[in-house]
Formats: sequence, C-alpha cells, structure tokens
Amino acid sequence: MDSDEDLAADELDEDGADYVTFDMAGERYAFPMRRVQEIIRMPAVVKVPLGPPSLEGLANLRGRVLPVVSLRRCCAMDQTGHDETTRVIVVDGGVPLGFVVDRVASVISIDPQQMEAAESVQSTVRSDVLVGVIKSGDGDMTTVLDVDRLIGSQFSRLAERRGGRDTTAATRMTAENDIDGDLDDTLELVSFAVEGQEYALPIDQVQEIVQAPESVSHVPNAGSRVLGVIDLRGRLLPVVSMRRVFGLPVTPLEPQNRIVVVSIDGGVVGVVMDTVREVLRVPHQLVAPLPSVVAGDSRKTEVESVCRLEDGKRLVSVLSVNRMFDSPEVRNEIAEYREDEPDMVEERAGSVDDGRGDEELFVVFRLDDEEYAVDVDAVQEIIRVPQALIRVPKSFDFVEGLVNLRGTVLPVVDLRTRLGLGRTERDERQRIVVLIIGGVRTGFIVDSVAEVARVGRNVLEPAPELSAEQARVVSRVANLPEQQRMLLLVQVDQLLAADQADQAAELCESLVDEALAAV
Repeated sequence: MDSDEDLAADELDEDGADYVTFDMAGERYAFPMRRVQEIIRMPAVVKVPLGPPSLEGLANLRGRVLPVVSLRRCCAMDQTGHDETTRVIVVDGGVPLGFVVDRVASVISIDPQQMEAAESVQSTVRSDVLVGVIKSGDGDMTTVLDVDRLIGSQFSRLAERRGGRDTTAATRMTAENDIDGDLDDTLELVSFAVEGQEYALPIDQVQEIVQAPESVSHVPNAGSRVLGVIDLRGRLLPVVSMRRVFGLPVTPLEPQNRIVVVSIDGGVVGVVMDTVREVLRVPHQLVAPLPSVVAGDSRKTEVESVCRLEDGKRLVSVLSVNRMFDSPEVRNEIAEYREDEPDMVEERAGSVDDGRGDEELFVVFRLDDEEYAVDVDAVQEIIRVPQALIRVPKSFDFVEGLVNLRGTVLPVVDLRTRLGLGRTERDERQRIVVLIIGGVRTGFIVDSVAEVARVGRNVLEPAPELSAEQARVVSRVANLPEQQRMLLLVQVDQLLAADQADQAAELCESLVDEALAAV
C-alpha cells in the first residue's frame, strides 16, 4: 500500500486542480473534486452501534447504503446541530462515504502555484489530515483535507479495502451450533391473543408476521370471515379475522394488531390477531391433545392440542391452520380474493425446502428508535422480562442476571449495554429474545419485538465495515427504501466473545451444582 506521503502527493499532483470548498466552524476547507461523487442534503440516518464516534449513521442513497460521518468529529471540533445549510459530501472511500459539513461554498479551479504544502503551515485541525493550503489573492486561505487519511483515522476497515485487503462481512463464515438433538424434543410455537385468550400456531406454519395497516381494502360481498385484501410487497393478500373465525365481534384495526401470514393449500392468507405475544419452545411432554370431553365443542375443528405452562397455571391452545380453513366454503371465499399464482403453487407442490425461496425470515426488534433483526432459526423463544432477576456479582457489565426458564438457568444480557447504548427503565414492551451461543441458551433484553419479517435476499447486503467490532456484530443490512426502513442484521454468534460465552456456561453449571447439593 502507498505511504501516507505518497497519498498526500497524489492529492496535489493531479492535473485537474479543481476543489469543492466548504465551511466548518467558521473556517474554509476543501476536498479534491476528483474524490467527490455528489453533494446531498442531510438525510435521515439509522444509528449503528459499536461504530466509530464520528459515525452519525447509515442512510439510504437511491438504494445504496451510505455511511454518514461527522467531519467535525473527525477533526476534533465541537459538535453543532444540523440546519438548512448542512450538506453531506459523498466521497469515494473504497465504498461511498458521506462527510457532514456545515455549508458547501463552491467549486474552484486553482493554479498549482496557489497551493502550499501542509508542512509549512499551522492549523487548528490535526496536521496529519492536511494536504496543503490554497492561497487566494485577497489573503484568504482554504485548507485542503486528505480524504484517505480522514478515512484511515476513523475507519481502518475501509482503509484496508481501499488498499486491496477486502474483508467484507460476506466473506466471513458463520459458525453453526449443533443443537438439533435438543430441538427434537420441543415444539416451536408463535403465541397470540384473541379476546384475552392465548392461542398459538406451530412456527413452521407461519410465513411471517407483519403489523396491521391502518385499514384493509374491503371487497363487496366478501365472505363472512374475509375482511378484505392488503398489498404485501406487490402482491394481494386476503386477510381473515381470527375473531370471525371464533365467532367473536370484529373490532377496528389498532397499532397492536398483527397479521400472521400462514400457508394453506394453493396460497397464503393473513390472519388478524389482537396481539402477538411470544415465540415459545415447549417440551413435548407439556403438550397434550385436546381432551375428549370437549370433542363436541364448536372449536374442535381449530384446536389441535393444549400446552400446560407455568405448572399448569397458563394454558395455551395450539391451533391447526388446516383445521381453521378446513371448510370448502371458507377456502372458496379466500380463493376469490387471492391473485392467481400458478407458478408459485406449482413450485411449492414440488419443493421440499423451507418454502422461503429467495427470501430470508427474521425476527425484528427495536433498540431506541432503530430496528435490528436476527435470523428466525437462531431464536429459541421470546419471553417477557420477569419482575426480578437474580443478580450475578463480579460479572460483565452487560449481564443483567439470571432467570429460571422452566427449570433451566438462563443468563440474561442487556443488549443495549452490549451494543454500547444507554440503559433504560424496564417497561411492559420489553422482551427477552432467547438465543443459543456457544451451546448455551442466553437471553437478550430488547426494547420491543416488532414482527417476524420475510425479506428478499436481493435487498440484503454487507454492512459497511466501519470498525472491527461493528463489522463482527452487525454483519449485514436489509435496505428497504420503499418502506423507508433499514434493518441492521445482528450476527448472533458474535454477540458474546468466546470467553464471555464460556463464563456464562460455567456460571450456569455452578448454579445447577449448588442447587443439586442443596437437595
């Protein structure tokens, strides 16, 4: 790779002596025009944890993920708020990179004689990011900044890429945990509430979970159970009310309502639930068939089995999609409002894979105002945060404590603290997302769980590698400009370092040993 002196000389020796000038803190600076791709207004950004302090976040620039950086922070200047004059200068830094400046002044062309090397001048900014100073006839001076040194001082990963050492997240292999034997003894469910009662569907029958829109397009003369249709990423989805399925009064759609998208013969259908509660992983011995004494009950075509949780204090009725839509009349109603998809139907009929095709399925959760996601296969279950956690002395700062999860000791991590975000008070929206890391079940407290989202692989891309730890933990982004969203995809096996995972395992083992000794 070229030396810093060679890079600085390159900035000065170009035949084209054009520069973009801009202001910061009352001083004038410049970038070589050949490094500037475009200049834009300050966009909305998604905050990224574990990045350099100068990183303001990621923005969507016409379908591209653009890291946006505070140039004031890069140059150790006091921060200031953004206003109508704030601009982002997009430069080539191995990947497009946007530097936030106070105001763009102009584009100028200079004579080489107007440039004085940085070594002979003094400046309030660090000298190692200077190329030189442009002198004008009226005595004013413009400081030229070195793009590569600015990038290298804050983002060593991008500097490596520009030097030919590409270490993108796409080239890293994901470690796999051998937990198949453990999963064989459990039933994976998505639980939800209707009229205060708790029900569940097997997770393999659920394609995704989306927030209910403000309204559903009603269809004239629709069947008794069909509310209407919605647009789901460019295709029409018939929507059925679970309340109507159960013979209950239908209520207006509210923000807490969720639409559970399920597969039925010949297509998919969305089912409106009052709320979606948790992802459960229940041992088979806690699941029993519907008692024969209720065989004549009107719900017999819907309830397949019952889960006995919390020592029988909590009963969850497990529904069958096939039984919910077993009636030919109901299937005909749905078919009338579904777009014809013969190719898709044929593909499903001849396929034995998970049915995701060119899409991936993620559990989406929130921290602060940002959306994060983990692969649904990595999620063991999602539970409420208990009122009290067993505190662990002399542990990592981000370890909140321990909980008893159906007889198993579960270490719980505050994900906000792990990702360098500030702690927050506990509230009813928070959940514990249970993952397996290093063979150990570990719970991560998140602000809220939003949905289970199906995302096309064509919108997934490696996250910009702005720091080593950020590149390990936030490996990819799902760029969804049509929805004005960007999901930060978390690499589960990187949430805890090897020594941290080992300590969690040792802690659980020691507590189990203590409990056995007490008995």
